[in-house]
Amino acid sequence: MKNLRVVFMGTPEFSLLPLQYLIDNTNVVLVVTKKDAVVGRKKELVPSPVKKLALAHNIPVYTPGSIKKYYGKIIDSKPDIIITCAYGKIIPKELIDYPKYGCLNIHASILPKYRGSSPMQYAIMNGEKETGITLMYMDEFMDTGDIIDIIKCPINEKDNLGIIHDKLSLIGENILRKNLPKIIENKITRTKQDEKLATYTKMITSEMEELDFKAPVRSVYNKIRAFSPYPLVKTKVFAEEIKIKEAHYEEKESIVGKVYVNKNSLGIGCLDGIIYFDIVKPSGKKEMNIKNYLNGKQKYIK
Repeated sequence: MKNLRVVFMGTPEFSLLPLQYLIDNTNVVLVVTKKDAVVGRKKELVPSPVKKLALAHNIPVYTPGSIKKYYGKIIDSKPDIIITCAYGKIIPKELIDYPKYGCLNIHASILPKYRGSSPMQYAIMNGEKETGITLMYMDEFMDTGDIIDIIKCPINEKDNLGIIHDKLSLIGENILRKNLPKIIENKITRTKQDEKLATYTKMITSEMEELDFKAPVRSVYNKIRAFSPYPLVKTKVFAEEIKIKEAHYEEKESIVGKVYVNKNSLGIGCLDGIIYFDIVKPSGKKEMNIKNYLNGKQKYIK
């Protein structure tokens, strides 16, 4: 497949393993990614992980502000196939229709469930027991194209977003390795998605980081996992905001919103139990285990 001309479109770290597979096995003629982001107090411009990898292999990089308007350079690169992974933008029909072998998308859910921008977070938040990667042909809409293949993986009780991210990124590479030769040889069976089973996810916002202790304790625990290690959920306790990286829970009678604290543990009452914080990040400070955090809160501990 070394002569296969590939345009790859993606941005975050999640996209790196699939891109590296393509670099090693095909001719990646162009990488399309988001513009450099302004980061930190110094407002430095930082390239996306995908851009860094492409430049390290001397692959041309294109960062259009609007892919709907400025896709001519992609067509000019004469791709045989376009592959997207966590690119985050709708691809125009003119671009989808151009490549000989079509446009493929690597999506981090078992489609048609959890279409959209935040499938990993929603699967964890909703207490799913499994997730996976769907390799699909793209159409004009978001994650609605025909399915090529699905590879599933379990979501374990203690898996957080970081763990699921790494599992699915590896599966993203594996699903390409398994299917790309068959696509080129026209040995693929396309399966239409069942629209009756479709669900959608929303973009993660800062408002979603707030914990709601009126919810069942298992739901609170799942939300903590879904936002860890980034951006982390938050709440207020002892008159300050803290973020929570790790926690555990106990299903028992409790008072919603009540702080249960001693020198070794800090918990808050939920609808049907207590959520206990294990690793926290106070505002403006580094992450710390709960015992170290409580060492500075003796006046609140009876």
